[in-house]
Amino acid sequence: MPAPRILILAPHPDDEVVGCAAAIGRARTGGARLFLLTLTTGVPAADRLWPWDRARCGDRVRRRRDEALQAARALAIEPVESLDLPSRTLRCHLPMALAAVERACAGCRAGMLWVPAYEGGHQDHDAANAIGALFRSRLPVWEFSEYNFAGGSIRRQEFPQPAGDAIRLHLTSAEMTRKRDLLTIYRSERGNLHHVGCRQETFRPLIPYDYARPPHPGRLFYERFHWFPMPHPRIDRTTSAEVSRDLVEFFRRMG
Repeated sequence: MPAPRILILAPHPDDEVVGCAAAIGRARTGGARLFLLTLTTGVPAADRLWPWDRARCGDRVRRRRDEALQAARALAIEPVESLDLPSRTLRCHLPMALAAVERACAGCRAGMLWVPAYEGGHQDHDAANAIGALFRSRLPVWEFSEYNFAGGSIRRQEFPQPAGDAIRLHLTSAEMTRKRDLLTIYRSERGNLHHVGCRQETFRPLIPYDYARPPHPGRLFYERFHWFPMPHPRIDRTTSAEVSRDLVEFFRRMG
C-alpha cells in the first residue's frame, strides 16, 4: 500500500482520522509522505442550522479548520487545500472539487489516492469516492471504509460489499489509544463520532461501482432518521436517489 506520496481526499475535517489514522502512521513508518485535501468545511450551510446558530456558522467553520490543522500536525501530514463548500453539498459542486483534486495531485506529485468508500455513510463520502474513480486509470486509488448501515445495523470500518482484495489493519493497543486521542481533537464533532470504530481500518483498491444504484440494499446510514417529522440540523434529508442522480449526471458530463 505505501507509496512515496499519498494524497488523502477527506470530505470533511475528521475523515482522515476516522478512516485512516493508523494507516497514515504505518505508511509514514514505511517512508511515505502524506498530503490532505479537505473537500468541504464539515459544517452545514447556515440556512440548515437552527436559527439562533446561523450567525455563528463562520465561527464553527473556523473552529473545525483549527481542529483539522491540529490533527494534521499530530499525524504529520501536509494539508494542501480546504474547500469552502458546506457539508452535504459536495455532489452539487463536483467539477469544482475535481479541479481541486487535479491541482493537489499535480502540486504534491501524488503517486496514490486514498478516498472514502462508496458505502452510504455520508453523501459527501460517496461523492468523494466518485471523484476518486476518475483517477483510477492514472494512479492507484485505494478506498477506506468508515461506517455504513448495511443489513440494518451500524458497521464500522467494514465494507458493505465483500468484493475486492480488502486489507484489514488490526490496530495495536497503542494505535487504538492514539486514534481515540486524535478523535478528541475534533471536540466540535464529539456528538457525531461515537460510532467510529478504533479496532481496525479496512482498505482495498477502489472497485468499479454502479453509481446509479445505492451502495447497498435498504436504508443508508444518512437516511436512518428520515422518519423524523421535523427539520433538524443533524438530519440529512437527502435521499440516495438524489445522490445517484447527481453522480450519474456528473459522469455523463465528464464523458
